[in-house]
Amino acid sequence: MTADSTFSIVDIRQLRKRYGTNEVLKGVDLDVKRGEVIAIIGKSGSKAMRELRQHVGMIFQGFNLFPHLSVGRNVMLAPTLVKKANAVDIAATARRLLARVGLAEKFDAWPDQLSGGQQQRVAIARALAMQPSVMLCDEITSALDPELVGEVLKVVEGLAEEGMTLLMVTHEMNFARKVSDRVVFMHAGRIHEIGPPAQIFNSPRTPELQQFLATLH
Repeated sequence: MTADSTFSIVDIRQLRKRYGTNEVLKGVDLDVKRGEVIAIIGKSGSKAMRELRQHVGMIFQGFNLFPHLSVGRNVMLAPTLVKKANAVDIAATARRLLARVGLAEKFDAWPDQLSGGQQQRVAIARALAMQPSVMLCDEITSALDPELVGEVLKVVEGLAEEGMTLLMVTHEMNFARKVSDRVVFMHAGRIHEIGPPAQIFNSPRTPELQQFLATLH
C-alpha cells in the first residue's frame, strides 16, 4: 500500500446508470491513486452494486477460464492475441506468473482438473499477463468454498504489498479492513461513505452504514 497521492490512475466522474425510470447509479465520483487499494462494499445483490461491477470487473467471481485450453494457454492467450510477442517469451512469462500465484506445476493441466481456488489463481495470473496498471476484482471469492477463500486472498494481499493498484468489490470485510487504504460504502446508488478502514468499520457516521455492518455479525 504505497499510494502516490499526486497521481490519479482511475478518475470516475458522475457515473450514472438507469433502467427506464429506475436510476441505479446516481452520479458516482471516485479517484484512485497509483498504488492505492480500494475496497467497495455494499448491500449484496443491489442493482447499483451489480451495475458498478460491470464498470470495475476484470477478475471475475466465475473464473471464466477457457475449458478447452490448458492452464498455460489460458494465461498466454490475451498476450498472444493483443501484444503479438514472441511465443517463447509469452510462455516463459506465463510460467513465471503461475509460479507467482503458487501454481508453477499446473502449466499443462486442464481447468477442470483444478479446485475453484486454483482456477481463481489462474485467472489472477491471466490478468497479470497483460501487465495492467490497475487490478480490478469483482467478488473474486464469492464462488469459492470457504476453505479455498484464504489461498486466493493471500495472492491478492501479495499484490497489494507489491504496490499494485487494486479496486475490489468485496464482501470479505476482514480482508478489506486489512489490506485497503480506503473503503467505499455504496448505498442507494451513491457513494454513501468513504474513508480509511478504521473509520468505516470502527466509527461509521451514518445509520445506513451502521445497519449494514450490523447485519454482518
